[in-house]
Amino acid sequence: MSKVKIDRGLPLPRLAIVGKIAALLLLVKGGTSEAQPLDPEFVEQIRIEQKLGERLPLDLVFTDENGAPVTLGKFFGDKPVVLSLAYYDCPMLCTQVLNGLVRSLRVLKFDIGNEFEVLTVSFDPTESHELAAAKKDVYLRRYGREGAASGWHFLTGTQEQIDKLTEAVGFRYERDDQTGEFIHASGIMVLTPEGTLARYHYGIEYAPKDLQLSLIESAKHEIGTAVDELLLLCYQYDPKTGKYGFAIMNSLRIGGLATVVTIGAFVVVMLRRDRRDTTKESYA
Repeated sequence: MSKVKIDRGLPLPRLAIVGKIAALLLLVKGGTSEAQPLDPEFVEQIRIEQKLGERLPLDLVFTDENGAPVTLGKFFGDKPVVLSLAYYDCPMLCTQVLNGLVRSLRVLKFDIGNEFEVLTVSFDPTESHELAAAKKDVYLRRYGREGAASGWHFLTGTQEQIDKLTEAVGFRYERDDQTGEFIHASGIMVLTPEGTLARYHYGIEYAPKDLQLSLIESAKHEIGTAVDELLLLCYQYDPKTGKYGFAIMNSLRIGGLATVVTIGAFVVVMLRRDRRDTTKESYA
């Protein structure tokens, strides 16, 4: 299967893109013989180029779901941010991205608005804040936790602002002139409170464990428990897959340390027991 290139040759399966293209052609052309395959060169432009460590232009101005102008900087400063790019009138892939995101968020022990923020931005400049508000209402109801309304933001913007944001995060997409729909890859990003790109997660399903570890690392370990910190020692982020994999060496070190601690504790217990026995014999 051919692959889309991501940042320095890192591969991302193109299954989601191929599926969307086929579905769009069937949807718009009604499955008739009028449907024509897209130019392969056109498809190759669609990718997610990782820009780990780079900072977003936080002075970009968008419109929130209430119709008010806001800068990106408003949503950064205290908490890590999960960023999803999706146009709200998308018939397929964007909806699947948001559905997969909310499923993962519902599993997390962290709460939107408390430990982290979520930012969903439309890359279709023709969409209105009313449409953004309707989309927000749908996903807040699916998320089902109190306080999320103040932490999950749905934005719209002008083409100029959208271009600057998508360029900053490496999100490459194209509009298909035949269908009028956007062709794009699927994924979400996790950013630090300062607006630095920290992690990319691909596809339409995001493992809660991966998302939770990303948030902990992006928050500079200011959220989570001691158990979470231990998991971070056992798992390591792989930018090729956008997932956390088992870190063998760290796990061996942890296991070795645990063995040493256990042996040490056993020696201490035995010495104390021997000392008690010696004391009893001296009194006898």
